[in-house]
Formats: sequence, structure tokens, C-alpha cells
Amino acid sequence: MSLRPFRDISRRKTKKIKVGDVSIGGDSPISVQSMTNTLTKDTKATIKQINDIANEGADLVRVSCPDKDSTFALKEIVKHSSVPIIADIHFHYKRALESADNGAKCLRINPGNIGDKKKIKEIIIAAKNNNCAIRIGVNAGSLEKDILEKYKEPCPEALVESALRNIKIIEDEDFFNFKVSVKSSDVFLSMGAYRQLSKAIEYPLHLGITEAGSYLPGSIKSSIGLGNLLLDGIGDTIRISLSDDPVKEVIIGNEILKSLNLRSRGVKIISCPSCARQAFQVIDTVKKLEDKLSHIKTPITLSIIGCVVNGPGEAAFTDIGVTGGGKGTNMLYLKGVQTEKLSNSDIVSKIVKLVEKKAEEINSQN
Repeated sequence: MSLRPFRDISRRKTKKIKVGDVSIGGDSPISVQSMTNTLTKDTKATIKQINDIANEGADLVRVSCPDKDSTFALKEIVKHSSVPIIADIHFHYKRALESADNGAKCLRINPGNIGDKKKIKEIIIAAKNNNCAIRIGVNAGSLEKDILEKYKEPCPEALVESALRNIKIIEDEDFFNFKVSVKSSDVFLSMGAYRQLSKAIEYPLHLGITEAGSYLPGSIKSSIGLGNLLLDGIGDTIRISLSDDPVKEVIIGNEILKSLNLRSRGVKIISCPSCARQAFQVIDTVKKLEDKLSHIKTPITLSIIGCVVNGPGEAAFTDIGVTGGGKGTNMLYLKGVQTEKLSNSDIVSKIVKLVEKKAEEINSQN
């Protein structure tokens, strides 16, 4: 049993593209991605970070390719990655050509800063020859000079105009396997740009609040901005941009999607903030369970509630639930049905065993 959504989000219908073996747009699940912060030419460190990011649940990983050493490192990097690699390219069109030839499955470019159309045409040829997608990435901090002069400052209209201009450049070369982003570090500017662009094109949209900041403020800004857009049905792939470990970006991205019932992966814990009524230490129990169950990727819901005020009600809609009881005896629920009493000291070990057993059962059925 899982939490029943009280609102079904009607996603905007977009064109479906492929990034390696990952489908983006259309009826495909919303994908989560992150970006390495290692030196790409340090293949050992980059491969390790890519695998850490992928193991946390990322569908795609982007790497920066500022020089030839980085693009040639891709040939080795892609051999050891379980997810498609996106090459982040700025200014130097040859880096895009090298990245496509060396195994990147997507090129993140801004056609406006690549140069003349001859260079862009070469990138398109390389993308076609290597079955490589493209992301047109527009940022408020790097708008074209004439657009910035026209609007005086970054605004939704400026970002959208830049995106439409760059889309036409790509379309004129008879290339359509691309997605688009219009990012800003300002939540309202980003939301306004994405909402306008979603009405103007049918290509899949990559969502993000760029340069969102450190872990806490960046997570909050991203949750507000992306959450609002996702509720409107806008967005086909997301990235949380944090000044922190990229693995945390994936955790936050997945949690945003899980909170909106747009993704089911891993253990979802519903827990109370605790108060004087709690019959066991809720906060410590939840922390221990999060740590001990972090390896579970199967969708399973838990409710860990410290007293009987809301405990039975929450347990009715989760796979496994615990409600605090008096004198160290707490009630265990399986699919909303009372099964046995648990002492405080047995809660964590019992829940871990039950979750692991349920995950095995679900996986064997699949």
C-alpha cells in the first residue's frame, strides 16, 4: 500500500527525444541529473563521482569539457558509466565535436556563443553521426549582447527570445533531437521564463534554478521554483544546482519528485516532528532508518509516528508503520493492519528486516 495522491498532475505533452538509452519528454518519467565537479581529465576521480551520482538515482550526468584533455578523457569515462554522459560545452565548437566523437550522448551548448553558423553546422553533423542529443542552455547571466540591450536587464521575455533564436539555428540545420533550458538564479525569473517558453514550443524542457547556492538555501530555492513548475505540468528533466556534493543534488531532486508523486524510488518515510507525547525518540529513529535503508531502491513507504494522535491514520496508507504506545510498547502496522507490539529497542532492527524482506519480494515479482 502506498500514499494515494489527492491530485494528479497533468504533464504538458512534449516531443520525446533520446539521450543515450534515456527517453526525455513525451510520456517518459521525469529524469534527474547532476554534474561532476572534478577535473574531467582526472578520469579516476571523475568516474568515481559519476558512479556515486548514478548510484544515488541520477539518470544522466553532465561533465564539463573546457579543453582537449577533458574531451579526450570522455572516451575512457563513458566506458565506466552506467548512465549517459552529457558534455558541457561553451565557446569552443571543437570541444563539442570531440565530445560527440568520444562518447558523449548529449551536448550542452548555447548556439549563440559558439560562433558562426558554419561551426554550429559542424556540431550538428557530429551530433547526427554519433546519435548525440543537444541541450540548448540559456542562462540569465550570459544573454546575447543585443538581447540584453533590448530588454535592459534579464527578464522572462529576454530568456525566451534567446531560446527561440537558438532553437531556430538548430532547426535550420534539420536537427530536432534537443531539449531546452532557460535558467536563472532568481526563482521568479526562472518560473516566468519556463512558463512562457512552454507555451511557445513543444520540445522537452530541462528545469533548474541555476547557481542556487549552498545546500540549505539552494535546496529551498530549487524546491519552490521547480515544484511550482512541476505542479503546472512543466518539466521533463531536472537538475538541482548546489554548491555542495553532487550526490546531494540527486537526493533533493528525487525527493522533490517523490513529494509530488512523480517518482517512486527508495524508501519514503512519513514521520512526525515529535513532541512531549512521543513514546520513543522519533528523530533519532528516523535518522537511523534513513541510514540503514539508504541501499533500498525499491519504492516502499513507512510511517514513523510517535503517538496515537495521527499514527493509526498515517499507517493506514503506508506499507509499514509504527505508532508510539505507552510504557515502551508501540504498535506495528503492515498495510494498515495492526500486527504486533514493539519495544523501543526493537523498532529499528524490526523495520529494517521488514523493509529488506518486502524489497526482495517486490523485486522477485518484477
